[in-house]
Amino acid sequence: QLQASGGGLVQAGGSLRLSCIASGGIFSNLNVGWLRQAPGKEREFVAGIRWSGGSTYYTDSVKGRFTISRDNTKNTVHLQMNSLKPEDTAVYYCAADRPPYGRYWSPSGYDYWGQGTLVTVSS
Repeated sequence: QLQASGGGLVQAGGSLRLSCIASGGIFSNLNVGWLRQAPGKEREFVAGIRWSGGSTYYTDSVKGRFTISRDNTKNTVHLQMNSLKPEDTAVYYCAADRPPYGRYWSPSGYDYWGQGTLVTVSS
């Protein structure tokens, strides 16, 4: 199971830190991603991190503003979001992919999903 938290209301330019805690399985071999879905839009990839933490991936619109990290000793993945913009407003989901690993940039590449946490950025 994945439990996402940390969402909230923030003004443009502000920061939030999302957390995803995994339980009930082997976390250290899972690739983890954050995806988001804005009202009326499809779910999209935001950031991902390999099971080892050695590689990270970001969609272009968040590069330089968001940072994904993980602590396998605590079964936790974080998404630090800085310089937030109104267009970052969405429900953010953490998701995990077990071996054999799929396409991290696609929602269909993930096997497990958290419940989502709402991020609202006001202008």
